[in-house]
Amino acid sequence: MPIIVKASKGDDNHGLIKKFKKASQSHDDVVTQVRDRRYHKPPALLRKEAKKELERKLKAERRIQRRRQQG
Repeated sequence: MPIIVKASKGDDNHGLIKKFKKASQSHDDVVTQVRDRRYHKPPALLRKEAKKELERKLKAERRIQRRRQQG
């Protein structure tokens, strides 16, 4: 679906670009959802990925804490 931006009487080029960026950013969420839904992931795989992500964040947090204690 194309993104159409119409100019008002007082709009200059910068205003149109700003409108286009705003419209395209809200459009990004839809594109991301379509990409995610392109391939079905079973619930078990989604849980596994979420667990890995949480472990990665915790590991990074522990690493930062160790560096603070050492330095």
